[in-house]
Formats: sequence, structure tokens, C-alpha cells
Amino acid sequence: MSRIGKKPVELPQGVTAEVKGQTIEVKGPKGTRSFTATDDVTLAIDNGAVTVTPRGQSKRARQQWGMSRSMVANLVTGVSQGFKRELEIQGVGYRAQMQGKVLKLALGYSHDVDFVTPDGVTITAPKQTEIVVEGIDEQLVGQVAANIREWRRPEPYKGKGIRYKGEVVFRKEGKKK
Repeated sequence: MSRIGKKPVELPQGVTAEVKGQTIEVKGPKGTRSFTATDDVTLAIDNGAVTVTPRGQSKRARQQWGMSRSMVANLVTGVSQGFKRELEIQGVGYRAQMQGKVLKLALGYSHDVDFVTPDGVTITAPKQTEIVVEGIDEQLVGQVAANIREWRRPEPYKGKGIRYKGEVVFRKEGKKK
């Protein structure tokens, strides 16, 4: 039995949801998002909460039950609060700055890296060593943050590179004589 799927998703103040067949559309102060569930689950709205129930006891129905409930919960969180990923840059001369919709990164290459901000995501650089990625789609925010991090991943000897805030980089000992 899915322990996640059993919980109903509460709709906070200012968030409305509408179910049409297998598609749920959630509207909130930050925008509108929708999700289409598989035929293995049923979506319903009652008493200001969205409930997801499986249409059978097959393994696939039980898998989709928890996954669909998590997707709906992410939609509600996205349109009400939004999602945020923070990145830190460590290294001498490594820095970031925003110029319009382009994030300019100086990462020790012979050229600056220009990262164009995709639609649905806002990128800010409050400091030269910090990058904040925000949006209402959790998957897109995480993917954009991962794409930025991929330009210079943290290396294990000096810890230089782009890392998630709070990420612990396992450090190695250098060569010995």
C-alpha cells in the first residue's frame, strides 16, 4: 500500500484546482500548472483537497498512485510558494553575474560562459559567488541548476567549482612525497 498516496493534497488559500478527465489544472498566485495522470489512478477534489486513488491492485496502479499524488503536491507547492535552488561558486576568480536574461560565468576557462535563462525560470546572482534559480516547475528548476553546475563541478582536491548550497564535497588528500 502506498503511504504517500493515501494522504490528500490540501489546497492552500488562493489556490484552485480543476479536474477534467485525467488532467488536473492548478491555479495559484504564481501561475498555472497542469498534470495528466495515467489511467491507473483516479483524481478527485473534495473538501478543499485533491485525492488520488488507484483503480486496481496491480503493481503499476500502486506505483502510479504514489507518483501521481507527489506530482499533484508539487503542482500545488509550485503555484503557491514556488521552488528555489541555490548554488555557490568557490574558486579564485570564479564569479557570476546577470546581464539581462544571460548569466555570465567566469569559471577559469579562456572565455566566459554565457547561460541563457530558459522560459519559466528566473535566475539571479545576489553576490558574485551565489546563483539563485527560482520557478514554479520543480523539475525545470532542478534541471537548470544541474546544467549550470555541470559547467564546473566541484573537484575533490581543492573543492573549486559550482556546488549546491549546503552540498558537502568529499575531499581527497593530494600526492605525498
